[in-house]
Amino acid sequence: MDRVISLVAEPADSAPTSAAPTATVTAAMPPETPGAMPAQSLSTFDRRARRALVSPASRSSRLKRLLVMGGSLALIAYAVSEMYGVLSIGDLTPVEAVVLALFAVTFAWIAISFVASLAGFATLVSRRLAGRPEAPAAPLARRTAMLMPTYNEDPSRIFAAIEAMAVSVHDLGQGHAFDWFVLADTTDPEIALQEEAALLAARQRLGDKARIHYRRRRNNVAKKAGNVADFCRRWGRSYDHLLVLDADSLMDARTIVELARRMEADPDAGLIQTIPMLVNGTTVVARLQQFAGRVYGPVVGTGLSWWVQKEGNFWGHNAIIRTEAFMSAAGLPDLPGKPPFGGHILSHDFVEAALIRRAGWTVIIADDLSGSFEESPPSLIDLAVRDRRWCQGNLQHAKVIGAKGLHWVSRMHLLTGIMSYAASPLWLLLILAGLALALQAHFIRPEYFKDEFQLFPSWPRIDPERALALFGLTMGVLFGPKIMGLIAFMLDGKARKASGGVLGLLGSFVFEVIVSALIAPIMMLIQTGAISEILMRRDAGWKPQRRDDGGLPLRELIHRHRWHMISGVALAAAALADSWVLLAWLAPAVTGLFLAVPISAMTGSAAIGRAVKRIGFLKTPEETNPPEIRHLMASARPAYEAALDRTPDIVRLVSDPAWRRAHLSLVDKLPERPRGKVDPISALVAAKIAEAETAEEAVSFMDTKERSTLIATPKLVEALARLPVRRSEAAAE
Repeated sequence: MDRVISLVAEPADSAPTSAAPTATVTAAMPPETPGAMPAQSLSTFDRRARRALVSPASRSSRLKRLLVMGGSLALIAYAVSEMYGVLSIGDLTPVEAVVLALFAVTFAWIAISFVASLAGFATLVSRRLAGRPEAPAAPLARRTAMLMPTYNEDPSRIFAAIEAMAVSVHDLGQGHAFDWFVLADTTDPEIALQEEAALLAARQRLGDKARIHYRRRRNNVAKKAGNVADFCRRWGRSYDHLLVLDADSLMDARTIVELARRMEADPDAGLIQTIPMLVNGTTVVARLQQFAGRVYGPVVGTGLSWWVQKEGNFWGHNAIIRTEAFMSAAGLPDLPGKPPFGGHILSHDFVEAALIRRAGWTVIIADDLSGSFEESPPSLIDLAVRDRRWCQGNLQHAKVIGAKGLHWVSRMHLLTGIMSYAASPLWLLLILAGLALALQAHFIRPEYFKDEFQLFPSWPRIDPERALALFGLTMGVLFGPKIMGLIAFMLDGKARKASGGVLGLLGSFVFEVIVSALIAPIMMLIQTGAISEILMRRDAGWKPQRRDDGGLPLRELIHRHRWHMISGVALAAAALADSWVLLAWLAPAVTGLFLAVPISAMTGSAAIGRAVKRIGFLKTPEETNPPEIRHLMASARPAYEAALDRTPDIVRLVSDPAWRRAHLSLVDKLPERPRGKVDPISALVAAKIAEAETAEEAVSFMDTKERSTLIATPKLVEALARLPVRRSEAAAE
């Protein structure tokens, strides 16, 4: 009983250790400025409440929309007509009707991207020939909060990136306009303590060059969206803009400042999204995405920006948001029902952009801004883990796409998000339907006279010449954006030289096409499996991402890819049952699936990635000549790694007065609770502390979640500090 009562008493201090913080520790966060961020209704919307645009330049051009959508519809109509002509020389059979329907949907998916890429190609070429104007250098007048949400990530990476960006912004003379926030949702107590140690190191290193703050939520409700919303409700009113980053984000200082400047200059802008470039890839998978994003991505991204105009999209990071627009219009509601389709919206970014536009603000994709970077998963398995979460979030958009008051282009973005995953099972069904069509012609005796009084037979055949021409058209539409991206990229002499010159780029292009063709069927089945799991009501959860080597043990690779290999064997057997010709047509899909394990192992290996780099394949300008911001981050990181090495464990934390004071100054305040409503985990931790003889024993009683709650609760930290530290001393007493 005495032990339980003592939980509210003052802790006894012990002698400090030499590595403990000695400087005065300031508060983790600035004073709160509470503000409302109400959840928005998807079923009702008062159009009279929508704000009117201030500037005529904030309105989108209907001509651009007509050119892209009209051109896409014309291309789709022509392709579907040709496919109908291929299949309907005789009567259209049920299997042929299925093939036609699936072809129409899948071709429409790639046709819109192709037509938009034509516009992107023309814009990029004209822009590169004209050169880029210099941005003005006037001091910023508004305040921007730089938000870095994190979830069990490596703190040395996060704080090194913040230091690099903060110092660069300060050197431009714009440091006064930016405050930096690490918004942690970290659940691992050891990583949480490392974050605190890294924060103390960052404040010491940065001095008065930057204001850097830290907040770790006790409960990560609604994941990243809830993390940012919590900041807005408690501190958002102090800032005019929010610039949202990811844990792997890095942005050039000039890009950061230019985003803030554009937001200040445009009273209608609610959100401005950059197009991040992938960097720091070490494996073949990561460098493949890096090369594709750098060479082909600008054409696709510029084309998208060209036609969506003021009805752009949000990709969750590397974007600046007007705080007023976000807090008043983008509060996310919970979807009806249980996960995976109901509950918190996982892919929140598309929905937030749609709600901001619905309220009368513009959403812009700044395709002309470079200097925005992120990293990609290192292996197919890591892609699958990320895609599983994204797939669930995007399929949730089916409950959002019909929301009242949304702009039709915003609905197109939501549909695009759904189709980015639904396309995989549709492609699979198209392959299977085409295979069934071939097997039907080979094994099933045709019924030539379907009607009793039919005078002439119905011959089940297709037009081979038309089919070949349609295949060529489909391949042109599919690969057109890549070819246009390659041509536009080659027009930039500096970038071309840094990527290996013409021959080097052509070699990388061929390598990327071949490896991507082998990976595509594996990803098709992975995404199809993800959709199947979601339809079976399995929730994705929330797992931290790996950032570097994607290597896995052979046994795990076999387990992960076993059904892909079996599918490859089955597909090959079915094709071979018809003819060697059909097997040859399906060879890319069959090969990729049959060799899924070695393909996954080799493309996820950092060693093989380095070998491909030495050969010269998949070079990008940012890999050959890393941006200055990356050099700054790399030079700062060792200091943070050293700080992490000095991070105390929980026992040392509570037994050292200096470390304990530093920790308690950084703990987020506990939310108010009604009398009598007790947090069961906190109560369990208190009971275990009361039961223990020493601090080590108390900590050993606790699991990860309980230790996380312990360090987030000042009274529990103080209670643990009153226990003796050494078992031997406790036994002697």
